[in-house]
This record gives sequence, C-alpha cells and structure tokens, in this order.
Amino acid sequence: MVSMVWSGHSKNTGLFIALGAAIVALAVALNVGWIVITWREGLRLALGVLFFGLIITGVVLNTVFLVREIRRNEQHNAFINAVTHELKTPVASIRLYLETMQSRQVDEAKRREFQKIMIDDCDRLLHTIEQVLRAGQTGASSKRVRGTPVNLAETVQECLSIARTRHRLGPESLRYAAGIDGAATVMGDPDELKTAISNLIDNAVKYSGGKVDVLVELARGANRDLLIRVKDQGIGIPNTELRRIFKRFYRIQDSVAGRVKGMGLGLFIVNSVAKRHGGRVFAESSGQGHGSTFTLQLPVASDPAA
Repeated sequence: MVSMVWSGHSKNTGLFIALGAAIVALAVALNVGWIVITWREGLRLALGVLFFGLIITGVVLNTVFLVREIRRNEQHNAFINAVTHELKTPVASIRLYLETMQSRQVDEAKRREFQKIMIDDCDRLLHTIEQVLRAGQTGASSKRVRGTPVNLAETVQECLSIARTRHRLGPESLRYAAGIDGAATVMGDPDELKTAISNLIDNAVKYSGGKVDVLVELARGANRDLLIRVKDQGIGIPNTELRRIFKRFYRIQDSVAGRVKGMGLGLFIVNSVAKRHGGRVFAESSGQGHGSTFTLQLPVASDPAA
C-alpha cells in the first residue's frame, strides 16, 4: 500500500516538473520569436525582456514551491503510516496476549512470559510517543539551552546500557571507547542529551543489518569540543543523502533502507538537540554497504566544576 502511494506521488511530482519545464520552454520560444520580429522597437524590446524575466521567474518559483509541497506531503504521509504501524502493532500484540490469558488457563511460566512481552510492547509504545513529543518540543524551540553540567562519559555509558537491554545485545555488539582523559563535561539538558545519544545508537543498531557491530567513541575535537562518534558496519548511506537525513520526516527511499521501520524523527531530534546546545551533528559514509559514522559535536563546559 505504501509503495503504491509512493509511486503515485512520484508520478505527480514528475508531471509537475515536466509541465513547468514545458511552460518555460514555450515562453522562451515565444519571447525569442517576438524579439526577432520586433528587434527594431527598442522600448517594446526592453519591456518585453523585463516581463519575460518576471514571467519565467514566477513560473520557476511556482514549480519549485509546488514540487516542495508535494514532497512534504509525501513525507507527512509516510510519517503517518509509520506512526500508525508503530502504535497499532504493540497494541494488537498486548490485546492478543490479554485475550489468551483471559480465555485459557495458562501456567505460571507462560503467564510470566506473556507479561514480559506485554511490558516490552508497552515500552515500545512509550518510546514512540516520546519520540513524537520530543520532535515537537525540540523543533518548536531554537533557543540555546544553558542547563546544568552533564558528564558525557557517564551519559554515553548509561545510553549504551539501555540500548543493550532494549535490543538484547551483548557488550561485544555495542562497544564503548573513551579517547579522552579527565572530565568530559558539557552544559545542557541531561534528558535531551540522553535522547540524542540514544537515537544515534538505536539508529546504528537498526541499520546494521544482520550482524550488529557498533562502536561508540568519546573523543576531543580540534577546538577542545567533545565528540561522540557512533560507528556501525551496516548498510551505509549514499553521498547524496548525507545532509538530507537530518530533516524532519525524511527517510532514505532505496530498496535496502526502505525495509527498516522508522518515523523519520530520530536524526531530526539529534540535529535539533545539537543546535540547542551550541553544537552540530554530521554523518560520514563511504557509500552503500560500507557502514556509517555519526558524530555529535558539543562545546565543552568552560568551568566543569561549576
């Protein structure tokens, strides 16, 4: 269903682009023909060139805005489909196990197994809701966060521990490397920073493919900034997509990445949190099949002991 909707939207986008190009070509042909016929009439020529420029500018701007609006609607539709799936699936699972426990006699071991699955589904629901709320909060405010001193080393290790539990992974699959000595303190909002780091780790796990091998490094940059690098050996990112992936609702549409479920909010939240803390986030990849590295760069606290 989603692929059919996407195909329809792509045809509409191509239609509007072709229509805009045809109008521009027709306007150019008419203007050139008119200039050839009336080249001796200087005033009319000047006015014609002026009006021609205005018409072409209007047509081009209209086509650009129209295509952008179509693409924005496509992203919104994909987001709604993803959120619907992320909410409906765990709810259906919880209902199934509750009905089973209500209609049948199950032993204590099975009951505990069902309860654990339902708790996991509730956590999945809560995570989805938190992502949507966090995207609205961080996206609506661009004001710089002052916050409190946050120890990044402790925060990263806490996020890794949560990710290992959530994805049922061992330390060999989610590794940590500290590349700095001394304090690694930034000024900021602890909850927002935890969300950003967790999103980078979860993103690396989701796009790792069959075998998860993720390394999280804490290092110091050239300007004494603190760097959190999340490296995976997964499906990689095409060079043309490296900047687009941080936009709201944006998801890579190729055949491999398209199979990974998501709402297109995780990296947008990371980018918003980085900006609110005076930092930035960027991605690096050698292309599809060669893994990727995401770096969250944050300014170090001027007075860690404050």
